[in-house]
Amino acid sequence: MHLPGDGSWRPEFRQQVRCQVRCIDDPELHALGIYILGKYGQKKIREIQEREAAEYIAQARRQYHFESNQRTCNMTVLSMLPTLREALMQQLNSESLTALLKNRPSNKLEIWEDLKIISFTRSIVAVYSTCMLVVLLRVQLNIIGGYIYLDNAAVGKNGTTVLAPPDVQQQYLSSIQHLLGDGLTELITVIKQSVQKILGSVSLKHSLSLLDLEQKLKEIRDLVEQHKSSSWINKDGSRSLLCHYMMPDEETPLAVQACGLSPRDVTTIKLLNETRDMLESPDFSTVLNICLNRGFSRLLDNMAEFFRPTEQDLQHGNSRNSLSSVSLPLAKIIPIINGQIHSVCSETPSHFVQDLLMMEQVKDFAANVYEAFSTPQQLEK
Repeated sequence: MHLPGDGSWRPEFRQQVRCQVRCIDDPELHALGIYILGKYGQKKIREIQEREAAEYIAQARRQYHFESNQRTCNMTVLSMLPTLREALMQQLNSESLTALLKNRPSNKLEIWEDLKIISFTRSIVAVYSTCMLVVLLRVQLNIIGGYIYLDNAAVGKNGTTVLAPPDVQQQYLSSIQHLLGDGLTELITVIKQSVQKILGSVSLKHSLSLLDLEQKLKEIRDLVEQHKSSSWINKDGSRSLLCHYMMPDEETPLAVQACGLSPRDVTTIKLLNETRDMLESPDFSTVLNICLNRGFSRLLDNMAEFFRPTEQDLQHGNSRNSLSSVSLPLAKIIPIINGQIHSVCSETPSHFVQDLLMMEQVKDFAANVYEAFSTPQQLEK
């Protein structure tokens, strides 16, 4: 401190400074400061603990809601499989052809050829449509699940708007009918053409091993998944061909109306557009492809039961590679593959459906969708 004059300390000023120093060094005041700081620290610690507890409870509630939503997804898939199976059996009625063959008709060979195409088409469509149903419902129900979670979390808050009222949920989820209706019909047409191209010229007497059958299915898949009837375009410019069968190319009919859209319609269209964004994502394509690979692998596993080496084969040392050691005439393979629809589209938990529902990639994808739509910050982007 700089003082005027010669720098000497006036007595009265020294007395004032000593008084201030004594005040600062007062033990009672010092204790009071420690007490206040302690109280402040305790309050802050309590606030942090309360905030962490609230976050933990919210996270636990969110996790519980997510897991409950996945059980709903699984039950919804299983409940829709009978409808899918019935639609397939109606459009690809192999039973009527089988009944005709029992009457020994004059055009027996022609009926067998039709039965060959329909039987393979039916099981292949069953694999595709079941995989699509599993992954599409995962997207739809987790989008809705995210919105419902936010609605529940906002209950009681003033000025909050319900994001997904029940009538919107119903209208949105009814879009699954495309996969069970027009989408399925178009998928059947494309797959039937591909089966005809790959198997049409194969004689009924021609023998195929399980490896041969796997190769034929791969060739049919290549044709189906390269089919260019869809106008769906991925963000990277590539075509997302299979999405066409799950949702129509064009906007929902509600969206093309010039006017008169209700708030419910606007919200539904928003949900449908968000679903399209998900279907166009690389993650969706990856997960669907993994499901299809697993599905066709399981189909072949089911059929492998009928390609087991006989005692005679084993005696002749033909068991080195059971996938290629046993061959069956195509005519004998037809009834085997024709019956696979009852395993693929089974509402009672079968290995086929269970495999798809329990795949880690499907679970992780579902969690990512739910995370995106149950986080307010994400929706605001």
